[in-house]
Amino acid sequence: MTKPENIHFVGIGGVGMSSLAQIHAMGGGLATGSDRLFDRGENLDLKAKLEALSIKLHPQDGSGVTAATDLVVLSTAIEDSNPEVAAAKRLAKPVKHRSELLARHVESRRTIAVTGTSGKSTVAAMVFEILQAAGRSPSVITGAALLSLKERGLYGNAWLGTSDLLVIEADESDGSLVNYMPSVALILNLTKDHKEVPVMKEILKRFSANAASLIVNADDPNLADLRPASTYGLASGDLRPEGLELSPSGSSFRLKGAGFRLSLPGRYNVENAVAAAAACLNEGVLPEDCARALASYQGVGRRFQAVGAARGISVFDDYAHNPAKVSAALSAARLKASRVLAVYQPHGFAPTRLLRKELVEAFAEGLRPGDMLWLPDIYYVGGTASKDVSSADIATPLAERGVKAFHVPKREDIIPRIAEAARPGDLVLVMGARDPGLSGFAAAVLKALA
Repeated sequence: MTKPENIHFVGIGGVGMSSLAQIHAMGGGLATGSDRLFDRGENLDLKAKLEALSIKLHPQDGSGVTAATDLVVLSTAIEDSNPEVAAAKRLAKPVKHRSELLARHVESRRTIAVTGTSGKSTVAAMVFEILQAAGRSPSVITGAALLSLKERGLYGNAWLGTSDLLVIEADESDGSLVNYMPSVALILNLTKDHKEVPVMKEILKRFSANAASLIVNADDPNLADLRPASTYGLASGDLRPEGLELSPSGSSFRLKGAGFRLSLPGRYNVENAVAAAAACLNEGVLPEDCARALASYQGVGRRFQAVGAARGISVFDDYAHNPAKVSAALSAARLKASRVLAVYQPHGFAPTRLLRKELVEAFAEGLRPGDMLWLPDIYYVGGTASKDVSSADIATPLAERGVKAFHVPKREDIIPRIAEAARPGDLVLVMGARDPGLSGFAAAVLKALA
């Protein structure tokens, strides 16, 4: 009998790393890991969920890499000076990037890889839910927690099915998706985010060339150079919805003669649903089965997720962190409320520096005269980032343009300001990425409102 592979995951608390660790453990492999947030007493829900899968967690001091370790896996965020990397070198253990391990999974299955600047987690989840409802028993490796998997007691961003079908979220942020050779590549959109658009175009061209089949959003002009086997869109493409109706509670439309009803608001979620349907129709799933699965789709964590309501004021939590996602979240909020009180926590100094001007434009266009915006300091995990930009560099130009935007360094100081400003009918929208404490912050806002 073959000995189970023993893999140590450095930075196992990251969404991409934790999903790989869970899939490995679910498949009978041995997994260990470390994360600096766990060492600081943060992200404890994920820590407990990993330990429930018999994943042994260690301090990030090198002690988790031992003679029994077969492979050390790390993400782009891990520096060469990390004690785990030093321990791997000292013990002559092979070290691979997260994307290299994911590539192994991709090539061993019939994989649908979902990528693009925005919507990856939602579309990957939708594809998984449709295939599961159709009896295909797929696996999923993604970057956000599916609420349906959380109901099963899991963290929610990984599941091991019994078939060879695998759905993955192919993260474009570091360009590592060129390592994947999927059966189907689904490309959703392309706007400026982690890299400039021309750079990302070349990466997507390389990625699409690796795929056996390619499905592309025909509405996005930045994807026009690709050569897809099929296309979809709201205005153009091989697959398009008919009779689209948007409402505060969701949307309805028809595809291939089947009636679809989504409980998620926003035009962008219709686009997500059509993309997911395009991938599943490609797998032979009937349009009626796609519609049935999406009618009961619960969503993924922190994607315009309702936290609750108090005194007629609703609170929503969203992962929005780039200009396109901010615009989408604000558009959904505007459908549901006459006034939006927004909190946006920038994630990282480099992304804020790169996207500052575009973020200012997104907020200037997305916020109405009565709306308000608070920005705490930039979320910083650690590392060697140059701290030459701040949240004030977003708030100040917005205020100069007449937007009610305020830089409040300490996040907890924003809560009483929201409680004082909010009135019945308002919607509080908490936005930001990477920080596992943001959902707790949204809950604290709700508590203060009550």
